[in-house]
Amino acid sequence: MKNILLPTDFSENSWNAIEYALHYFQDTKCNFYLLHVNTLENLIVGDTHYIPSHEEIETIYIKPTKSKLKTILRRISQKFDNNDNHKFYTLTDYNFFLESVRTHVDEKRIDMIVMGTKGASGIKEFIIGSNAGDVITKVKCTSLIVPENATYDTLKEVAFPTDFSLSYDIQTLEPISEILSKKNAILRILHIIKKDESLNSDQERNKDLLEDFFEGFEYSFHYLTNKKIEDAIQCFVESRDIDIIVMVAKNLNYFQHLLFHSRVEKISYHTDIPFLVLHE
Repeated sequence: MKNILLPTDFSENSWNAIEYALHYFQDTKCNFYLLHVNTLENLIVGDTHYIPSHEEIETIYIKPTKSKLKTILRRISQKFDNNDNHKFYTLTDYNFFLESVRTHVDEKRIDMIVMGTKGASGIKEFIIGSNAGDVITKVKCTSLIVPENATYDTLKEVAFPTDFSLSYDIQTLEPISEILSKKNAILRILHIIKKDESLNSDQERNKDLLEDFFEGFEYSFHYLTNKKIEDAIQCFVESRDIDIIVMVAKNLNYFQHLLFHSRVEKISYHTDIPFLVLHE
C-alpha cells in the first residue's frame, strides 16, 4: 500500500495533478491524502504578525477548507469509476506550507508527493513555482511535479538525464524500475557532454552500476553534445516523444538551470511533461 500526498490550493492546476496521480496509480493500492494548508505566511503583513484565536482559525480557515476538500472528493467520484485500490483522506492544516508538508510526510509515511505547477506566463518568471521548488529541494520525499498542461497517457518513454558523477543506491532508483515494470516503459538514459569530452573512471563505474540495476528492462544510453542542459533535453524530449523526465535530487545542482532558471522561450516541455524527482 503506497501513501501519496496531494497538496492542493483548489486551483484547476492542482486538480490536474490529482487527476494525473489517480491515473498514474490506477493499478496500485494507495492511500491518497488531500492536503490544503492555510499558510501562516498570509498573516504576516509588513512587521505586523496577526495571531487569530482558535475560534477564528476554525471559523475562517478550517471549516471552509474542509468543505472545499469534500467538494474535491465528490469531483473525484464523479470523474472516476470506483477503484477498490484507492482510499482517500483529507487533511486541513494551519501552518507554514513547507513545515506542514514535512510533518505529514513523516507522520503518514508518504512514499510520493504529487503536486501541480503552473507554467510561467511571462519571460521573467521562473518555470517551477516556489512551493513546488521548495518541496523538491527541501523535503526528502520522491516528488512528481505535474505541469498545468500535462495529461496522463500510457508511459512509454522515460528520460533519465544524468552526468554519471554520482552513484545511486538501489532504493533511490526503485521508482524508475516500478515505472518500467508496471507501465512496460522504455528507459532513455541521457548524458549531455561537452565537445571532445569522455567519461572518467568514476563516471564509467557509475554507468556500469546503472547497467547492472536496469538489467532485464529495456533501456538505452544517449549522448548529446550541447553547452546548455535545458536545450539538449528540449531537443531530446521532442525527438523521442518522452512522457516523463526523472532525475535524482542530489543531482539538482546539475539540473538547476533545467528546473529553476530556465525562461519561457524554447522550453515548451515544462508545460506538459511531468518531472519525477527522486530522493535518497
